[in-house]
Amino acid sequence: MKTTPLAKAIACASLTSLFAAVPSMASAAFLEDSKASLEFRNFYMNQDTRHNDGAGKLGGNKTKQEWGQGIILRYQSGYTEGTVGVGVDVFGALALRLDGGHNRSPDMFPQRKNGTHSDREFTKLAATAKFKASETELKIGGLMPRFPAIQANLEGRLLPQTFTGGLLTSKEIAGLTLNLMHLDKVNNRASTNHERMGLDQRGGQSKGITIKGKTTSNAFDMAHLNYQFTDSLSAGYSFSRLDNLYKQHLINGVHNWNLGDKRSLRTDLRAARSRDDGRTNIDNKAFSGMVTYSFGFNKLGLGYQKMTGDTGYAFVAGTDPFLANYVANRDFAAKDEKSWQIRHDYNFAGLGIPGLTMFNRYVKGTGADLGANKSEGREWERDLDVTYAFQEGALKNFSVRWRNSTIRSNVTKSTDENRLILTYTLPLI
Repeated sequence: MKTTPLAKAIACASLTSLFAAVPSMASAAFLEDSKASLEFRNFYMNQDTRHNDGAGKLGGNKTKQEWGQGIILRYQSGYTEGTVGVGVDVFGALALRLDGGHNRSPDMFPQRKNGTHSDREFTKLAATAKFKASETELKIGGLMPRFPAIQANLEGRLLPQTFTGGLLTSKEIAGLTLNLMHLDKVNNRASTNHERMGLDQRGGQSKGITIKGKTTSNAFDMAHLNYQFTDSLSAGYSFSRLDNLYKQHLINGVHNWNLGDKRSLRTDLRAARSRDDGRTNIDNKAFSGMVTYSFGFNKLGLGYQKMTGDTGYAFVAGTDPFLANYVANRDFAAKDEKSWQIRHDYNFAGLGIPGLTMFNRYVKGTGADLGANKSEGREWERDLDVTYAFQEGALKNFSVRWRNSTIRSNVTKSTDENRLILTYTLPLI
């Protein structure tokens, strides 16, 4: 595993903080408030991309499949006593390839230089020093941000995506949460290296984004405000900037309406304005929203999404875009693309099987601009997701998840995909 000087410095700072806190650990609940767990994640993935046009015409022979075992350690300490409490978080992970090989890796393990083989194993390590005063907390080191402006991909592959940087979170004003964040490097989900950040280019030319000069950046900055008006209404605003590539304003609002008798209506609206920050032609306005009606053990959702401007939606490569119609594989965020979604969730506790849940969704996109002399971009994705989490006994904390996706598209590759994920979490502290 490769580590950057920054990561080494963070680890040393974290250990220094730990040893300095030893005399007051007992009274400060440094250990008493600690949490630690060991997660065993077994992940099988099969991708069939032989269908490479919207009509289902066979082409090429691109069936990729891989099976791996991940072991993930998470430790979160409490804080020492004093005006400024000090703590440390540690994340460590090991991935072992159980099956895979020549030219058939679906981006689960690091690729070798020739692009036809993947590594048999790889590791990740991240340490985070944290400081807390009153209702304000500062974290420096390894981060897995989940904000509208940037959402690390945590479950898409065997091991999660991580970043290095700093995050300040303040809740000094009742109802208001302020987050300020700076990121300088990314450790992608199938990588051991800490690298510069780039733009997502899924869908290729359909985004219509061009870059002059360097295609990566070593600075992502974000300011995020979220205000909880009532128990049922919240709204947020973010400004973010991937240095020299794009800057983005983003607003969102969520309202939950309790209709009584196990019924509710949830409305989730999102809008973003993205512009060039020096080396690109990015110019995008994105609107998306989802309305979900819950009744009994069911949920029925309807979503709509629209892209306008000279390019598609901009976000950091490898992350999950904050769009209502971003689903298992597609983001439906090409230039001028419009899409709608229908989704149904069911909790089988209603039939006396607690722990078993399922959802189906279908998303269709039309109107994508694929460039001059090309036909209109059209695509659809259907997802089926079934999860069973054991509720008691020796298998408590063990879950089995099957994800099946079908994508037909002339915007990008058409794909048939299956993922089988077995997860067991062992609490240590």
